[in-house]
Amino acid sequence: MKMFEKPKTYEMTIAGLKRALPICPVNENLSIGAFVIFGDPELTTACAQALLDIAPEYDYMITAEAKGIPLIHEMARLAGNQKYFLARKKAKLYMTNVFEVTVNSITTVGEQKLYLDGADAELMKGKRILIVDDVISTGESLAAIEKLVDAAGGIVAGKLTILAEGEAQNRDDIKYLEPLPLFHPDGTVMK
Repeated sequence: MKMFEKPKTYEMTIAGLKRALPICPVNENLSIGAFVIFGDPELTTACAQALLDIAPEYDYMITAEAKGIPLIHEMARLAGNQKYFLARKKAKLYMTNVFEVTVNSITTVGEQKLYLDGADAELMKGKRILIVDDVISTGESLAAIEKLVDAAGGIVAGKLTILAEGEAQNRDDIKYLEPLPLFHPDGTVMK
């Protein structure tokens, strides 16, 4: 078994819970605080409730695969087991009349695509759609989901995220729980 060096961390409180985010290099000039809610049901539930508390009125929610899945699932459960939609990273055999958009994300190498099932798109038509994500940084994933909602004929009711990273903190079109700074390669916060 290979032993890894313990990464530097960034301590923060999110939805009332203290967490230490590992600082991970993106390139030679930039590192980010890795926020992953997979495997942390306490944090997922706390964030889901806090986001519902600030959510505008909506008919359905949508998120992108994959880190937003536990969050949106818990939000839907807490809101009364509501149906939600998922923008997939690959079209599945059971999907019909698929909608497709291209996205470049800070946490994914290279270009990726997001897909929406035509049956889900039909349900979105004319409905208020709440876009949910775990972290918004460059806004590329968010813009791709917006394109899917628009193509389906849905109306974007709002955009919610747990953390707004870097410049996303200055956006007035999203609501978030906490700001997340960007980091220098040595782990210090960029100002």
